[in-house]
Amino acid sequence: MKRMPTDDDAFGPGRVREDGRKIHPAYLFEVKSPAESQREWDYYKLISTVGGEEAFRPLSEGGCPLIRT
Repeated sequence: MKRMPTDDDAFGPGRVREDGRKIHPAYLFEVKSPAESQREWDYYKLISTVGGEEAFRPLSEGGCPLIRT
């Protein structure tokens, strides 16, 4: 399973790292004002995306006893 890439509706594309942690992008959204919303369920505006490698603690700092660095 760790060799297969992942892709889900909630977190987007990613992978399962050697220590079992799911690495995926992190998203920052802003809630739209009622004037900005143009249709039903149009509530959020994407402000920025942080890549998975930046969003999660590095493997070397994780402390998993199964990982030999």
